[in-house]
Amino acid sequence: MPFTLPQLSRREFLRRAALAGAVAAASPSAYAGLFGKSRDKHTVVFFSDPHIAADPRTVFRDVNMADNLSAVVKELLAWPDKPEAVIVNGDLAKTVGLAGDYATFGKLFEPVRALAPVHLTVGNHDERAHFWRAFPQDAKKLKSVPEKQVAVFPTARAHWFLLDSLDITNSTPGLLGTAQLEWLDRELTKHSAKPAIIVAHHSPDVTGMMGLKDTADLEELFLKHRQVKAFIFGHTHVWSVARQENGIHLINLPPTGYVFEKGRPSGWVRFTLTEEGMDVELRSLDPQYPDHGQVKKLRWRSA
Repeated sequence: MPFTLPQLSRREFLRRAALAGAVAAASPSAYAGLFGKSRDKHTVVFFSDPHIAADPRTVFRDVNMADNLSAVVKELLAWPDKPEAVIVNGDLAKTVGLAGDYATFGKLFEPVRALAPVHLTVGNHDERAHFWRAFPQDAKKLKSVPEKQVAVFPTARAHWFLLDSLDITNSTPGLLGTAQLEWLDRELTKHSAKPAIIVAHHSPDVTGMMGLKDTADLEELFLKHRQVKAFIFGHTHVWSVARQENGIHLINLPPTGYVFEKGRPSGWVRFTLTEEGMDVELRSLDPQYPDHGQVKKLRWRSA
């Protein structure tokens, strides 16, 4: 079950670039500078809902999603330092997860692999069989939960738990399921020394109509494990940062692809861990958006 794409070495990356020819986000002559950058071990970069179609010329809701992805990749490549990791949080594919969608996504996103490991989660517009076959030579295979893809990885100041909320492809609600929730409970018990950040594609939803159908079960784990500090999700194509009464931060990622309502931002987000919380920075494709470049400083709830 492919999930994590390791960072490519300079030699392997340049070999692939030469074989592929020009890549959308940068020319091969520009790649060399990517490898000399220092790494910010406290920063993790997020993209969500790119919705890439097999044909990169595809336009939906007046947006060319491939152009948007290329633009945010280009901005990340130009950043002065490298992140510790990059996460793409679901809905890589446009509608039903076609094999060609993932092939085009892989080509557009390949330059990012010169910077950091890339973690991929699935959303309701992804299809597992095609997704799992998209990166057969590179991807780490994880089988902790049958027919789901889950992972936990550490950074210097937190553990990141990546969940699989896909229930039925091209159906809006999501589901974690009993086996995955039991896995998360065990892993949170095992990794209790650092703050825990939970990531899934679907939004919390007590009604179960649009987001996670088992939101209540997930929130029970948040109450049980005090090291859980934040829940990061996509799915709604809305950028927002909120804090629940229980102290959990809810971060709704903006789409890289299209928005549902005009006036909302598309783009990507930088998360930088501090000793007491996390700094969250929106990078909007529209630099005139009011929150573009603004840093929201979140403080963790007490243990």
